[in-house]
Amino acid sequence: MIPGEPLQITGFIVDVLGKLGVRYLVGGSLASSLHGIPRATHDVDLVVDLQEDHIGPFVRALEGTFYVDEDRVRESVRRRSSFNVIHLQTMLKVDIFLLKDDPASQREMRRREAYRVSDEPPQDLFVASAEDTILRKLLWFRLGGSISDRQWQDVLGILAVRAETLDREYLETQAEALGVGDLLTKILKEDRRIREDEKS
Repeated sequence: MIPGEPLQITGFIVDVLGKLGVRYLVGGSLASSLHGIPRATHDVDLVVDLQEDHIGPFVRALEGTFYVDEDRVRESVRRRSSFNVIHLQTMLKVDIFLLKDDPASQREMRRREAYRVSDEPPQDLFVASAEDTILRKLLWFRLGGSISDRQWQDVLGILAVRAETLDREYLETQAEALGVGDLLTKILKEDRRIREDEKS
């Protein structure tokens, strides 16, 4: 199971976003844990379509529960970059990336999936699709010098759970477009080898 604290803290922020009518998605290790094999996470990644008029209400809603720098938020919204907030009680960091206008980012937001994380009270999170989570993690793996075992293992965890339901055509097409087609081929082969070893 995914530790409850990251989900509860994420739930607090996305409730605020929902009340403001801001589109968002959960990405990173929390997304890969929801789609695949859960692992402990020390931070949360959110992609948000925050606009100038959202900044004040967003900051006011988080103050007292999170460390949040309004000037940094304002600058990040203007530049469509990123900022973070820190949950004061647990020191969990939430990295918040502003939604960009490029086709891949817009497509990722359109393909997000509702994921039920709590029945009492009922709560859904919008999470990057399994395919888009794989693509992002392979891209981060490459950008990080192809040495991050954590990113690689997160993708293997998704494949272990979701391999039979993935949209392989979408994965292959977008992997080529992002320049990670070779990494996708490599990790799919590794996933098949692991499955064959488990059967023998």
